[in-house]
Amino acid sequence: MPKKTGPRMTLPTQLVLRAMLEEPTREMYGLEIVQAAGLASGTIHPILARLEGIDWVESRWEEADPREQGRPRRRYYRLTPDGAERARIALAQARTQIGEFTALRTRPAGGAT
Repeated sequence: MPKKTGPRMTLPTQLVLRAMLEEPTREMYGLEIVQAAGLASGTIHPILARLEGIDWVESRWEEADPREQGRPRRRYYRLTPDGAERARIALAQARTQIGEFTALRTRPAGGAT
């Protein structure tokens, strides 16, 4: 089976991963991730689906009865051990690339350093 590559490190993807890496073994439901990442629900769920597709994240539905809880069932997400490690590496690489890009943009015109 071919090895799955990591996700595109868009800013929203980075924010979701950073939020989940705060406590990498803790399960979080969607609204918690929305609040921690500062993103809309419609933004995080496709990201979580992509991360789950490459085995960085695993999810499960809670077993609570929605009628008893007075709310819909929650889906909980957690980084896999391998996903947490890959996320740390990917975020470090993204920070390095941003730093290199910023350095290139702040050079004076004419190539002088």
